[in-house]
Amino acid sequence: MKKAELIQAISEKTGLSKKDTTTTIDAALEVIEGALVERKTVSFIGFGTFSTAPRAARTARVPGTSKIVDVPATTAVKFKVGKKLKEAVAKG
Repeated sequence: MKKAELIQAISEKTGLSKKDTTTTIDAALEVIEGALVERKTVSFIGFGTFSTAPRAARTARVPGTSKIVDVPATTAVKFKVGKKLKEAVAKG
């Protein structure tokens, strides 16, 4: 599902205009992004939890060339699936 399809579906389900739905979704994503940038956790009970995790610097080998490169330390976004979502997906 692409963003436009998500906006359409939410707009139909809530009765909001597409413009209002787009504004709301964009604002929600900005708030989630801001929280993750500040290294905070964002939880939606039953759906899941977004968090960050540090990744240490390391050396890696490029497949096929055997060239060794240095990979710098970074922070990655993690998502842990909530129980309700996990069960819903498992049921199909």
